[in-house]
Amino acid sequence: MVGDRQGWLRCLLAGAVFVVGMTGTTLPTPLYPLYQEKFGFSELTVTVVYAVYAFGVIGVLLLAGNASDTIGRRPTLLWGLGFAAASAVCFLYAEGLGWLYAGRLLSGLSAGLFTGAATAYVMDLAPPGGASRATFVATAANMGGLGCGPLLAGVLAEYAPEPLLLPFAVHLVLVAVSVVVLLRLPETVRERRPLTAVRPQRPALPARVRPVFVPAAIAAFAGFALFGVFTSVSPAFLARYLHVDNHAVSGLVVALAFFASTAGQLAVGRVGVARSLPLGCAVLFAGLAFLAGALATDLLALVVLAAVVGGAGQGLSFRAALSAVAGAAPPEQRAAVISTLFLVAYTGISIPVIGVGLLADPLGLERAGLVFTGTMLLLVASAAAYLLRRPVPTGAARQG
Repeated sequence: MVGDRQGWLRCLLAGAVFVVGMTGTTLPTPLYPLYQEKFGFSELTVTVVYAVYAFGVIGVLLLAGNASDTIGRRPTLLWGLGFAAASAVCFLYAEGLGWLYAGRLLSGLSAGLFTGAATAYVMDLAPPGGASRATFVATAANMGGLGCGPLLAGVLAEYAPEPLLLPFAVHLVLVAVSVVVLLRLPETVRERRPLTAVRPQRPALPARVRPVFVPAAIAAFAGFALFGVFTSVSPAFLARYLHVDNHAVSGLVVALAFFASTAGQLAVGRVGVARSLPLGCAVLFAGLAFLAGALATDLLALVVLAAVVGGAGQGLSFRAALSAVAGAAPPEQRAAVISTLFLVAYTGISIPVIGVGLLADPLGLERAGLVFTGTMLLLVASAAAYLLRRPVPTGAARQG
């Protein structure tokens, strides 16, 4: 019993470090309108600054996806916290666009290291028989941390001085505390090798996985694209068209999408993988429809509904997609197949968001958003139709 309590304490502390790491990746979200005002750049620049983060994540997944298995969980997470601290320093000293690009790139490197290593570490530290609860802790820490970023920055920007400095100073303090906590936790990788042993991972897609992978990848792409748009241009949309100038409200709307995603991911355990993927596509479709309605009518209630419903659909569909793909993949290629799915997902965060930015100048932000939602609705509907004709195989769903 004492051992279980100690194990869960360590598991929760690792989860808290996970929260801090992911919080930094979304911290600038409600502050983009302030940076636009300060530096005078366009919506396209906002989306490119945001998308640089995804390129950092993709780079780490390709070049160092197996780092924590090689050099250990703690060293990998310490590198992640180091990149997070460097990102915060870039934003603290930002005097031009170059600082923002550097900060977002470093944030992407941090997230790329944290996503896999922290999830594995939380599960490693759980007591025997606690895999299910540990998965909940990791899921809640990941998406909850992403939701805490805009909420923390929005509240501090609205109700405290120095809105472009204080959020990052607070995050630096949290990173320092996390380093202390991490150094007091045990290493769980027994056979560690030097950093030079880390090798790039090539994406893989065996023939037996492709029937499951196609709809799973489409759903993952669309869900992450929705998050990308919410976290890059929704604060500007709220301020310009809905006259919501309160940064705390902007941060809360974005945070709701991530918190709803956590709830959606947790629901997969009850609904089942085979049903969660088509159901997630249906819920994601509804969320995108609410977003289209919000863009057409300028109603805040529809923006909130789009965040909650779309976030829940993203959580349902992505966790089900991950489980189905992992279950269908051969054991010796499972990690490479999962990395391929993450590459598709993070491409969804970057490319469509930049597309919205490119269209925002000639069409306006609202019409650009409508083009985006129309395209994503077609993609999600295609995935759902495919799944109705060819459901996820029972074996893959059960293994996942």
